[in-house]
Amino acid sequence: MSMRGWKATATLVMLASFGAAEATAQRGGGFQLAPLLMETDAFPDGGLVPMKYAARGENVQPGFRFSNAPEGTVSYAIIFHDLDVAIGGGTGDVLHWLVWNIPASAGGIPEGGLPEGSVQGRNLMGQNVYMGPAAPPGPRDHHYVFELYALNATLDLPATAGRDELIAAMEGKVVAKAAYVGRFRGQG
Repeated sequence: MSMRGWKATATLVMLASFGAAEATAQRGGGFQLAPLLMETDAFPDGGLVPMKYAARGENVQPGFRFSNAPEGTVSYAIIFHDLDVAIGGGTGDVLHWLVWNIPASAGGIPEGGLPEGSVQGRNLMGQNVYMGPAAPPGPRDHHYVFELYALNATLDLPATAGRDELIAAMEGKVVAKAAYVGRFRGQG
């Protein structure tokens, strides 16, 4: 088949898929994503992270409330990272904090602590602690993302695990996901 033939076939498949998806959405089907929410009083979503929660400040881990988790949620995991830094010439970014096995019954995490049974993994510095935003002074804010995963199981991971091991362990267990973003720029 010629290149023109492949393009025509690909276009027809794409249009047919779009049409099917559009028809499903019109019938009330389509994506049925759980409206998982994470909220905090520490700073607004997309807002500036106060120094209290920054590594160069008090380095206090913010508290979060979780709501609207789908039925069957057993535990939560959080990955907290700075999107605006590439590490070692690759696609990796700065991992500030990992935590998993947060009990669904807890409904969130308190400021400066974790519910019993929660496990903290290793951050970029190889430490099992919250490491607040630490962007240097510069022309723009860094974007720090708290990714929340609702899981249908607890994870059998040692506290020595990092992000790659956590992501692998969550495979097939994620029932919903939410994110909360904070911006930070170091003071010069």
